[in-house]
Amino acid sequence: MTDYKNVDIAELISLVPNFSSHFAEVNGIKLHYVEGGQGDPLILIPGYPETWWAYHKVMPILASRFRVVIVELRGMGNSDKPMEGYEKKNMAKDVFELVEKLGFEKVCIGGHDIGAHVAFSFAVNYPERTSKLIMMDTPHPDAGMYQLPMLPILGADYLYPWWLAFNQVKDLPEQLLEGRMNIVIDWLYKNLLKNQDSVSDFDKMVYACAYDGKDAIRASNAWYQAFPQDIEESKSFEKLVLPVIGIGGSGYDMLKMSLPDLATNLQLEKIEDCGHFILAEKPEETAMLIMNFLK
Repeated sequence: MTDYKNVDIAELISLVPNFSSHFAEVNGIKLHYVEGGQGDPLILIPGYPETWWAYHKVMPILASRFRVVIVELRGMGNSDKPMEGYEKKNMAKDVFELVEKLGFEKVCIGGHDIGAHVAFSFAVNYPERTSKLIMMDTPHPDAGMYQLPMLPILGADYLYPWWLAFNQVKDLPEQLLEGRMNIVIDWLYKNLLKNQDSVSDFDKMVYACAYDGKDAIRASNAWYQAFPQDIEESKSFEKLVLPVIGIGGSGYDMLKMSLPDLATNLQLEKIEDCGHFILAEKPEETAMLIMNFLK
């Protein structure tokens, strides 16, 4: 197995033919993105605890029809990790300025997990620049998050999302986890996947190395620490009229509960026998749902 610590961006991107790595200065920071394919622009955003590599199974499929741009968010992977600016509205502005730099008039945009938060914020704040929206397994933060239980529910078929609370704590996580993020990443995949073989040891090593440093832990936790502001901003959202698809594995019920109140032109698709990481577990099915929706 290749040691990712000795693999630079160019070596990793070489594992996905016909894609290339780029950087852009936007909104006061430097964003890293990976691009390939031809056709209408499709912006895709990863979530926690992943990087652009989360899309490596679906990128070649989607690139047969679209110009695919995978954006590493502020705080993720090879993008800058500033001390502030992790509200989803501001992170959507990062992506908007990248879209401007790339010269796209309108884009289809999608995201998984935290990436879905940012994709939704982009569509809400820049509807005139958004053709269609793809939400994968996670809705935008809303006030319902305040009702999440503080303790596991005895006897319930419910995975207690302890990391949402842990990541709210400032300073302590990076002291505990610097150089040890593989422990958290291994736990998340063990508990949020149905098919454990769908994420390889190499994949986990890519993500662990990307999140191992203090700045990376601090910055990715800041995505969660911005939730109260994100929730407050969600109260003023106007209902989207552009086409929206929610594609969910284990998160399907959350999408089904949240999205009908947020979008008038909505399609919901459930991927059966699948956990949270649909891009890893069911890449072909996920890619086909996306392509059919974007026809």
